Amino acid sequence: MSITPTTRPASGAASPATADVPGREELGRLYRTRLNKGRAVLGEMFGGHIEVASEGAWVTTSEGKRFLNCGGYGVLLTGARHPTVLRYVTEQLGRHPVATRIFLEPQAALAADDLVSICPPGLERVHFALSGAEAVETAIKMARTHGKRRLVAMRDGYHGKTMGALSLTGKDVFQEPFRPLLSLTTHVPFGDTGALRAVLADSGGEACVVVEPVQGEAGVVIPPDGYLRAVQELCRQYDAFFVLDEIQTGMGRLGSWWGADFEDVTPDVLLVGKGLSGGVVPVSAAVATREAFSVFDKDPYLHTSTFSQVPLAMAAARGSIAAMREDGLVERARELGDELLPNLGAIVRGHFGDAVREVRGRGLLLGIEFAEPGPAGDLLIELALQGVVANHSLNSHLVLRLTPPAVLTRDDVDFLYAAVDRACQMQAARYAPTSEGG
Repeated sequence: MSITPTTRPASGAASPATADVPGREELGRLYRTRLNKGRAVLGEMFGGHIEVASEGAWVTTSEGKRFLNCGGYGVLLTGARHPTVLRYVTEQLGRHPVATRIFLEPQAALAADDLVSICPPGLERVHFALSGAEAVETAIKMARTHGKRRLVAMRDGYHGKTMGALSLTGKDVFQEPFRPLLSLTTHVPFGDTGALRAVLADSGGEACVVVEPVQGEAGVVIPPDGYLRAVQELCRQYDAFFVLDEIQTGMGRLGSWWGADFEDVTPDVLLVGKGLSGGVVPVSAAVATREAFSVFDKDPYLHTSTFSQVPLAMAAARGSIAAMREDGLVERARELGDELLPNLGAIVRGHFGDAVREVRGRGLLLGIEFAEPGPAGDLLIELALQGVVANHSLNSHLVLRLTPPAVLTRDDVDFLYAAVDRACQMQAARYAPTSEGG
């Protein structure tokens, strides 16, 4: 297997800052007055750094500091600016970035064919969008065309924040300001097939079930073995529409092309996003069976958006799939995950002991769950101080999440171990148990 080494700025190299990058104080002012005050505060919590460049597994700030990017919420499996993705996108940018939507355009057809070629068998039709939430909305509407108006999702699941997707996202803090959302929506515990069966038995054949293979934003929650296959069988038994949300878990993140591959399931609709972009141009997709897509097939204007299938995004999708195939990144994600999970677990437990509840993951979706609030957030900030970008989990404040790229080199992995060790050493003493009266 050949993995392109990560290119890093030379030590002492000139800062990449340019004349159009404002200073820290000015950028903070612009965020507060033009974007979002809360986002400005969050940036200051992480040191006020201004990211201006990226390549491979590394991000560079306006001051020339480098950070190993193990965050990005699942987008950068191919790393930043992968040369194959850039080649596809650059060639398309120089030729034809946006289509008329009247004539046939080749990149959309080629991207759809490439995507179908790596999906579970039986998924044949593709609707492209830009964001993951848009792909979720597409699936909801597709289900409605088949009379499936009762939505069933999982507690603590995450599917986006547009109104339909938010109805599925199982977290009150995100839903409360926007209620009422879509009616006839039910949430059941993730991994509980008995609870799902009870809801479906009462649905009258009108249910649409939406589930993730692994709940990323819930803190890398892995269901029992056989769960996805059981969900598929229940959907067939009760005539429910089965949507598998692989926006974060798909495209190699779990060490296979799809979470569906672990149990050989084929949903009615598979949702794709994040990694499909190659980390260059946002793109998502809903990949459906011919039957699920049938009503959309009859009317090309039934569900559209201006930038759906834009040639530049289609080129990014094609480049992403090509890069993963050429560099063996799905296999590389599995190999790296098999190494990182036990080693990171040993480091964290060595410092925090019983304060760590569990270290778990699949492929390059890794979670460190603590037994109490506090350590996950503090360790996230400390890791940034030690040169590593990680993720928090939107639906679990107990879990620190790592989503590194599959292009990590041996030096990158060693840097990660050392940084995690230092960060844990700095923070563990705050949470070490004290003797009585001590």
